[in-house]
Amino acid sequence: MSNAETQLSGGLSLDVFDPVPVGIAVTSGPGHRLVYTNHAYQEIVGERTRSLPGREVFSDLRPLGFVAQLDQVLETGQTITLREVPFEFRDSGPPWRERYASASMSRISLASGEVGVLIIIAEVTDHVGPEAEFGAVRSSRAILRYQSLLQIDTQALWVGDGLGRITEPSPGWQRLSGQTFEEYRGNGWLAVIHPDDRELSEEAAYQAMLRQSHLEQIYRLAMPDGTYRHIRSRAAPVIENGEVVEWIGALADIEDEWQESRLRTLLDQTAAATADVADLEEVLGMLSKVIVPTLADGVGIYLLPQFEDDQSIVQPFIAERVVTTNRDGMPPSRMLRTERFEPDSVFADVIRRRRPVRFAFPCGSPPADVVPTGAEEWFATARVNSMALVPVLVDGTVAAIVDATVSGCREPISTADVDLLSRMLEHAHAHLSNAMRFQRTQRVALALQHYLLPEPPELPGLEITARYRPSASTAEIGGDWYDSFLHPDGSAILTIGDVAGHDLGAAVTMSQLRNMLRGLAMDRREPPGDILRRLNIATEVFHREGTASCILARLENRDDGEWLVNYSLAGHPPPLLVTSDGDADYLDGGRNPLLGVGYDAPRQSAVTSLPPGSTLLLYTDGLVEVPGEDIDMGLERLRRHSAALSRVSLDVFCDELLARMPVAKQDDIAMIAVRLPRAVSHPAG
Repeated sequence: MSNAETQLSGGLSLDVFDPVPVGIAVTSGPGHRLVYTNHAYQEIVGERTRSLPGREVFSDLRPLGFVAQLDQVLETGQTITLREVPFEFRDSGPPWRERYASASMSRISLASGEVGVLIIIAEVTDHVGPEAEFGAVRSSRAILRYQSLLQIDTQALWVGDGLGRITEPSPGWQRLSGQTFEEYRGNGWLAVIHPDDRELSEEAAYQAMLRQSHLEQIYRLAMPDGTYRHIRSRAAPVIENGEVVEWIGALADIEDEWQESRLRTLLDQTAAATADVADLEEVLGMLSKVIVPTLADGVGIYLLPQFEDDQSIVQPFIAERVVTTNRDGMPPSRMLRTERFEPDSVFADVIRRRRPVRFAFPCGSPPADVVPTGAEEWFATARVNSMALVPVLVDGTVAAIVDATVSGCREPISTADVDLLSRMLEHAHAHLSNAMRFQRTQRVALALQHYLLPEPPELPGLEITARYRPSASTAEIGGDWYDSFLHPDGSAILTIGDVAGHDLGAAVTMSQLRNMLRGLAMDRREPPGDILRRLNIATEVFHREGTASCILARLENRDDGEWLVNYSLAGHPPPLLVTSDGDADYLDGGRNPLLGVGYDAPRQSAVTSLPPGSTLLLYTDGLVEVPGEDIDMGLERLRRHSAALSRVSLDVFCDELLARMPVAKQDDIAMIAVRLPRAVSHPAG
């Protein structure tokens, strides 16, 4: 007889009924072939030959076990219960001896796929009549107990009193937990439940008792080797006269099932988090938020340089830590943005082997060779007890390393957790691959953009600097530009502009307009508005469908040392003038329509005096525009931050503005800033 024929569908072996003090028999299929009987059943109704059809095996048993009743149970699924029924069967004793039994017949599913009938029988011959009511109650309770068991899939059984305190030994529990009956009885079983699950388990049991309802819960149970596995506990009350007199429960090790469910959940979260995200660092950041706190308390992700092959790591190399994510309550991280790794480091070995490594250690005391530079204090303060380094493979190369840590009293990161983490990263491969390609394309576009945008020249008496930041949401080259150069008459020319669109066509138009503007400005000395009028004519001739915004400014130093700016705007945000005293105001003169509009219409210019030590900032709208927000809010934000930075160096001024402004990621940003010399005091004559 196969194992599947002697198991219930939940994996429970029928042998578990061997010591049960009531009779148990199991039949299989419409022919009611007998597949199991326990010793108590054989004592009540005699030896029965297994594997025979029901009509043969129960032919001498009347009225219990009539095949018609078995047929009814199998067909309808309804349980048939018989109480204190007289019966007889032909055995070695007198056939006329009258005996009494209570029984139930219920439909069950077997592991073989067949549907069968579970027969539970308790003899009550000695307890029939009012003088033996207590014995009859005990027999009925036994049947109720195992009828309750029918509603549970299990691998081990437990029995408790009306308050759920364990009252009977459970070999299955002892196999799972290693506890003896003396350790397990009463509420002793709670000692091997994971501390984080103990209170929830007690509360769930208490609520089930109040409602007299079935109980189902999942908790982590300590195994004899000290590891934890997830256990599903299901229990049903045995109710008599409206009161719970016993609980019968079942336990099943569902670690594999739980891990698989956990994986599916994490993969779904990974897919949702990385959908429609193109930037590589953003993809990695979203992944870290799925990992924390489900799998780890802290995550750092390092981007790696491109090696020719994994065996070529023979020199120290620099990896950039682009993501740092910690769960709430963790100490702030002070880890370095970039870190140098030696070719014999654990980090380098993970790259070569392309396999994760895991370390467990006393809280706050990791091996020195696995701690990132400068992170020793953080590992101690955070009480890190374990960490894993997991390679991120993208298109055949190790593109990044995930550094996951677990802290405090939390169970150290396990091999199963590391495997889950690896599978998550594999699942995100398509998103990571797209992000890597996007990043490479963006780098090429950025290099081309920098090639098209010249370095600011050295202008006598002036500090000048420029910044360009590409869109984070597109890999194509944009239409923003800036330029600065010295005019033959000694004045300094500054210009900045933005061609509509974000593609190669916009970049080509940008380059052409910039070059034309440089030629027109050099051609003759005239007001900036007149130069933009001529540029507008060229724009409408050569780029009929396109428009662009622009600022053209000329800085002139008069004989008395005063600096003036003569400027004209073509549909562009106004220049910002920041004094050394921290005042900041926009220059609101010289306003004109966009280039590509108005053909040969005159264009206005404006002239403003520039105080000594002041900063003039030209910028494109990507610096001040935020989707869904009025641009005036962005302009006021830029004015406020610029005023606060009036005394810092010009490079810091530009870098801090880019860091502080909540810029829109779908637009490029170009900036050019010039700072005038401070006033020179002359001694009195």
